[in-house]
Amino acid sequence: MNRKLHFNQKLTDHKSRLFLRLVFCSTLLISLLNYDVMAIPSYARQTGLTCRTCHTVYPQLTAFGRNFKLNGYTLVSTPTIKDQVSDSTAKEIKTFLNLLSEAPISGMFQAGSTTLKKKIPNSQNNNLEFPQQLSLFYSGQIAPKLGAFVQMTLDNGSGTIGLDNTELRYANQSKGNSSITYGFTLNNNPTMQDLWNTTPAWGYPFTSSGIGPTPAANTMIEDLGGTVAGLGAFTMINNTVYLEISGYKTAQLGAQLPPGPDMEGAIKGTAPYWRAAIQRQLGNTYLQIGTFGMATKLFPTGVSGATDNFNDMGFDSQIEMPAGSFGQFILRSSFIHEKRTLNASFDNGDSENLNNTLNKLNLNASLFLEKGFNFTLGYFNTTGSVDKGIFTPESVGGSNNGNPGSSGFRTQFDYIPWQNVQLSLQYFAYQKFNGLKTNYDGESRNASDNNMLYFQLWLAF
Repeated sequence: MNRKLHFNQKLTDHKSRLFLRLVFCSTLLISLLNYDVMAIPSYARQTGLTCRTCHTVYPQLTAFGRNFKLNGYTLVSTPTIKDQVSDSTAKEIKTFLNLLSEAPISGMFQAGSTTLKKKIPNSQNNNLEFPQQLSLFYSGQIAPKLGAFVQMTLDNGSGTIGLDNTELRYANQSKGNSSITYGFTLNNNPTMQDLWNTTPAWGYPFTSSGIGPTPAANTMIEDLGGTVAGLGAFTMINNTVYLEISGYKTAQLGAQLPPGPDMEGAIKGTAPYWRAAIQRQLGNTYLQIGTFGMATKLFPTGVSGATDNFNDMGFDSQIEMPAGSFGQFILRSSFIHEKRTLNASFDNGDSENLNNTLNKLNLNASLFLEKGFNFTLGYFNTTGSVDKGIFTPESVGGSNNGNPGSSGFRTQFDYIPWQNVQLSLQYFAYQKFNGLKTNYDGESRNASDNNMLYFQLWLAF
């Protein structure tokens, strides 16, 4: 498939404004040094628990948060409207209704400021996004053993409102000697149902600028969010082994129904997704190691003829351990290998190669301090086949040599003055961008020109 290079074309550099922004950020952080405990939105109201029960820094989940999600978002401590019936022997009570007395509605507001090392041609720097995102959630129990995470978002870049990450989850437990949780998930983004912060939907960086140029090459499993719907079954055995199998079909909002000759990027049939992971608690150290993957056959245009085939295989791990008596240290890693067989694109002359590969490595470590500070350092490296039919020269977002390779470091500092208010400061430093260190786009732009300073305010209410 001809996957043209994308980026959000906007705004760059002014050194004096950069200095003032740093001063402003520092002053604001100091002025808010009054850490308190407040509940986050729907789930906190439903459970009566504070944000720190499920998160270190949103969206990073604790062990309790992973278990809450696994069990369908259904833990309730607040009053509910119930309808229960006892059987004739009074040995079992069947619940036909367990409705929350208040609708689990909440909101999220994000605003950001972005500065690039070198401005994008014909644009300005130091751009503000206000809002960057504005979201409305329905998140909580729907019925006994059935819960939801439903997000509607106003996107600043497009100015449109659409369905964002969404999952309906049913979960139950076995009655035997073994501890087995099992259930079903219906969602619109492969890996959003995952319990760990290592897979694409909830991996690092957890949030970022909507303005700064980003490397062009993504695996298919990263790019399907919001364009598909998937139904799957999962189980957790003895709180140790997690297994899931799901199938995804095209479900593009606002697109032609049923999919027809004008649709772009329709999946042929059903794309299988799989997930397996093992977790163990060894003293004070938590360990997780897993694998995930997806096989997708995609029509570049229409719903017939040859397809481009993408086979993704991923591996991930997560380690959590105490950082003395004052915090927690978390180390995460993920690696995705994608094999591409571009039958349609090669036949149409949109790719040089019939067979390509893409590899993405993501390593990051976070240190969370109990007083509301979090530091994260990450490294990423993307490599793959050179294909000048897919990766072409283009100002800022292009590749001068057809190479998808990019690498660099991502750093982030978070301050959480209250548990539903988060201030983040990021710096991204690129070693290589779209295949080269210098003149990567064919128009004299260097990888380091895209180095980015980003400040974000994140509110949940």
